[in-house]
Amino acid sequence: MAENVFVLGLDERNAELLHRLPGARNYRFHALLGVDEVRIGYSDFRSCLTRACERLDSFDGSIDAVTGYWDFPVTSLVPVLCERYGLPSTSLESIVRCEHKYWSRLEQSQVTDACPRFGLVDLHSDPPRLPEGLEYPVWLKPVKSSSSKLAYQVGDDRGLAEAVEGIREGIGSIGGPFDAVLERVSLPPEVAEAGASACLAEEAVSGAQITVEGYRHHHEPHVYGVVDSVCYPGTPSFLRYQYPSTLPEEAVRRVSDIAKAVVVRMGLRSTTFDIEFFVDTTAGRVWVLEVNPRLSQSHARLFEAVDGVSNLHCMVSLALGEDPRMPRREGSAAVAAKWFLRRFADGIVRRVPSPEEVAAVERDLGVFVDLTTEKGSRLSEQYARDSYSYELADIHVAASSEQELNDRYERCVSALRFEIDDV
Repeated sequence: MAENVFVLGLDERNAELLHRLPGARNYRFHALLGVDEVRIGYSDFRSCLTRACERLDSFDGSIDAVTGYWDFPVTSLVPVLCERYGLPSTSLESIVRCEHKYWSRLEQSQVTDACPRFGLVDLHSDPPRLPEGLEYPVWLKPVKSSSSKLAYQVGDDRGLAEAVEGIREGIGSIGGPFDAVLERVSLPPEVAEAGASACLAEEAVSGAQITVEGYRHHHEPHVYGVVDSVCYPGTPSFLRYQYPSTLPEEAVRRVSDIAKAVVVRMGLRSTTFDIEFFVDTTAGRVWVLEVNPRLSQSHARLFEAVDGVSNLHCMVSLALGEDPRMPRREGSAAVAAKWFLRRFADGIVRRVPSPEEVAAVERDLGVFVDLTTEKGSRLSEQYARDSYSYELADIHVAASSEQELNDRYERCVSALRFEIDDV
């Protein structure tokens, strides 16, 4: 009999990947809440939990797994639901240790010296001031956010004041729902005092940005891949995620070892993880940027192309209490990337490629295109944006070499016609 796997925020694109997993015929995947219901900044943890329980309670069949690949509130909903229905999962406290950026830094600093200097900024101070021991430039970000939303790099007092103003305006949409999670966890005094609507300042560090992906089944953490995160030149906005990483093998081992130590310190079990780093190979320095207690669904097609199985295999296996045992380099491609086609100025979208045009590009170039904007939208009001740019499309490309990877992407961009009026 097929096992029932409930996926919070299951979308069509990832459903396709799930149905291509090994043994997928033995699973029956169910969407638990829609994507729009679980978007950070647009959702309420308590109401999401109530609706999820109502739908699970009314299900006529066995509940064999509950899982998800999105950020908060999904990451917090999964352990609460799994505890209620007696399913494998990490603890809610381990999730919050990772996702509360201040608590996460406090924990990381106990097991590695790869943490940039950090401290809290008082959002109510006028004028705002940097924490003692920090100097410009710094990154300013809420203690809870995702996809670089409300994250600003500032280089002087004026920039700090402007960033604080922007964070003040938007922090309630995330901090409010996150407060409902903090109420369920026993917090250290300094984290409890900071709460969910605090602001973190961190020393600005640099280097090649990479992500270590892995999982912890029982006691031993495992790393199954390292992905490069390449930015548009001169910006903090991502141009592409590329797998496998081009880092030297020694650097890959070093970040993998740090990631494993951090995962154990956080207490993560029965879950995937991805940990972001900066690596300066010239200076021999490594910096932990962020710890995510989930996989990156943005990397799913990359692992499928290169290793033969998407990382969603790990997520599903762990949710069922099984060891994933990911294959390695058994895919059809030597290299794969998810490219982000962006615009760096606001505008009104007058035209996007038609479904027929997208299908033709995918067929002719062997790529996968996901439009992230739509006709009539104003870029600054859409969900797919960071603090500095706006996404137009995500383009997945697999190839036999990096040169072919770049060529296919450039041909794809040339074939996709957008028309956007400046604002």
